[in-house]
Amino acid sequence: MNTSIVIIPTFNEVESIGSLIQALKELPVDILVIDDNSPDGTAEICKAHGVEVISRESKLGLGSAYRTGFAIALDRAYVNVIEMDADGSHRVSDLVTMMEWIGSSDLLIGSRWVSDGAIENWSKFREYLSRAANTYANTLLSLDVKDSTSGLRIYSTELLRKMEIKTIRSEGYCFQIEMTRRAIACGASIGEIPITFIDRAHGASKMSISIAIEAILRITSWGLLRLVGR
Repeated sequence: MNTSIVIIPTFNEVESIGSLIQALKELPVDILVIDDNSPDGTAEICKAHGVEVISRESKLGLGSAYRTGFAIALDRAYVNVIEMDADGSHRVSDLVTMMEWIGSSDLLIGSRWVSDGAIENWSKFREYLSRAANTYANTLLSLDVKDSTSGLRIYSTELLRKMEIKTIRSEGYCFQIEMTRRAIACGASIGEIPITFIDRAHGASKMSISIAIEAILRITSWGLLRLVGR
């Protein structure tokens, strides 16, 4: 068993997941896929590549998938837990760079919005949405993190144990903001490593109005709690 595990939530990523797995197999990591009953055969492709898959009966969401994966990683005593998207937007080469920084911080975030970070093939609307979400979160929550919505991350399991993951409630990309907020509350050191984020070439984005609304409501409520000292 390796000391690091990559957790990959999937739903209908059959066109991209195979190449990602092949690239990850070149690294000293174990791979765990959490699949939400993809009808396109994503789970079957992962199994054909010899990867462990947790198959769930329905589409339960990003946050739920990561909570499931984190619980397994902690139970198996991994040292580091890596979050990574299945759609090809996160480059394995960036993960390699991030892994060189393991041990320097409790949480390493692959950041699009620090110096030397970049995005490719995103619409101006998607860029504005991401920048606005990060600005809003930093303004209300004082996170002091440039890319709190990034989904390419490396956590130390020592930090995850402190964070009481079962009590994290967000499901959409707000999950990443809530995890950042909780890590800071636990006194974690956070490092941001520049990455190049590439918009998916295949499949459909999981972004939706309900996900954006969840983020706005949760960030606002956390900000209000912060104002009253809770």
